[in-house]
Amino acid sequence: MIIGDLREVNRYFSLHLRMREVFEYASQHDFTTMKAGRIELDAKQLFINLEEVELKEKDEQLIEVHRKYIDVHIPLIAEETIGWKALADLGEPDIQYDEDKDFAFYQQLADQYFHIKPGQFAICFPEDGHAPLIGIGKQRKLIAKILI
Repeated sequence: MIIGDLREVNRYFSLHLRMREVFEYASQHDFTTMKAGRIELDAKQLFINLEEVELKEKDEQLIEVHRKYIDVHIPLIAEETIGWKALADLGEPDIQYDEDKDFAFYQQLADQYFHIKPGQFAICFPEDGHAPLIGIGKQRKLIAKILI
């Protein structure tokens, strides 16, 4: 997992050929009035979910993992906490991997918790078990999905 500042995103463009597109799209659009939902940039290759959700307590949020996609989390209105635990330490999932939806879930607490706020981002790779959307109140955020 990588946590960074949106003012320094150019450092991360080399991680994946489509990383630049994600950050450029995010910086060039106003998401404050845009309706929540999926933003298609390149079908299943690259898309962004604009979410508006209620944040949860640590013990209510499941750890998720993906096999096909890199997640880029960009909070828009509030600070949120993201839990992290290495995939290698998670064991068998409580909710088995769904190939079509590209996720498996684990009902356990993360090993570490990080805070990200508007102006920052988090990149989660397939080896990063992550529990996003932890906090109090509402969150509006972008979750970009980059096919590996």
